[in-house]
Amino acid sequence: MNAEVIAIGSELLLGQIANTNGQFISKHLAEEGINVYYHTVVGDNKQRLIGSIETAEKRSDLLIFTGGLGPTKDDLTKETIAEHLGVSLVENEEAMALIEGYYAKTGQTMSENNKRQALVFEGAEVLPNNNGMAPGMALQQNGTTYVLLPGPPKEMQPMFMNYVIPYVKGASQEDALIHSRVLRFYGIGESALETRIMDLIDKQTNPTIAPLAGHFEVTLRLTAKCDTKEQGEEMIDQLEKEILDRVGEYFYGYNETTLAAEVMQKLQDTDQTLACAESLTGGYFGHDLTKLSGIGQVFLGGIICYQNEIKRDHLKIPQSVLDNEGAVSEKCAKLMAENVRSLFDSDYGISFTGVAGPNDMEGKSPGTVFIGVASESGTNVYPLQLAGGRNAVRSRTVNYGLFYLLKELSGKA
Repeated sequence: MNAEVIAIGSELLLGQIANTNGQFISKHLAEEGINVYYHTVVGDNKQRLIGSIETAEKRSDLLIFTGGLGPTKDDLTKETIAEHLGVSLVENEEAMALIEGYYAKTGQTMSENNKRQALVFEGAEVLPNNNGMAPGMALQQNGTTYVLLPGPPKEMQPMFMNYVIPYVKGASQEDALIHSRVLRFYGIGESALETRIMDLIDKQTNPTIAPLAGHFEVTLRLTAKCDTKEQGEEMIDQLEKEILDRVGEYFYGYNETTLAAEVMQKLQDTDQTLACAESLTGGYFGHDLTKLSGIGQVFLGGIICYQNEIKRDHLKIPQSVLDNEGAVSEKCAKLMAENVRSLFDSDYGISFTGVAGPNDMEGKSPGTVFIGVASESGTNVYPLQLAGGRNAVRSRTVNYGLFYLLKELSGKA
């Protein structure tokens, strides 16, 4: 089954909002082994939408539309597709009851336009909207499956996961199961990682390997077609071992995890605590951690010591170190990590100091970074020379800090 995602809305073409729906749908279809070869974005125009549908029908089996199911005049998706397919629109009783109930509860007057949201294709599978008013729908005609979804992500995403995925699985003629696993890597570029496993990629048949560059990291999606989940697991386990034998030092986790989540889990598993001292990163590190529910069990806090006076007065960095070696130095990073660990009485202390740019500082070029990690067993300082703009350097520094900390927590430093 080959799919195409068609997003409707002039606001997408004007750049007023991003087409995150397309990304979400493609990601989850890929997990089901369904190919997405095309994304189309079309404005609120009947003739252009019909042209997009006619083009898509020639090359795709599954057409997924997002947007244009609302009550206003420019919401023309289902009316246009109904006309194109020659099907009638009928009122869905459950959807109408939901709409009427909403207006009764809020004390607002329902206009005639709002009733349009309850219209669906005659004979279609109706997809309930548990987070809005307009239901989705799915219809098969002449070997093509048409799926219509609302545009707002808070409505589209749960509808897609709860109803579209099961529907598409039932419509697929593929008997084999699709089993996938994502391996996540940090500290190595996409091209360097690919070079190390190029022979595995070249000879891939089943399972397959799909490299993807993420936000300063690289992922590999391993996908197996199999008769049972257990068979798929075994096939992927074998391929994963071959890969990690070559690039295992950069591997940090599976599927949807993050470096911050892995650090939190490792601290929780070992019943240890963490504190941070941030100069270069200015709170980025603490922000990344505190986005995670449960982090309060292991993250005690931190200090943003952007000015040298704060390093000296609150972190007790000797003025002689600041004068002779500089705030951007291995010695300063070491003392920052050790002293914040002592200040918070934590098991681990981590520090960040460096030059974000765009100008040199202390005779050091932008991208010069030192990360210190202190624990009972000693202190390691990791020097880096990073490329990119100011915020890219800061973001990458945080990620490297998490990566090095995870290595130390795992005993692999």
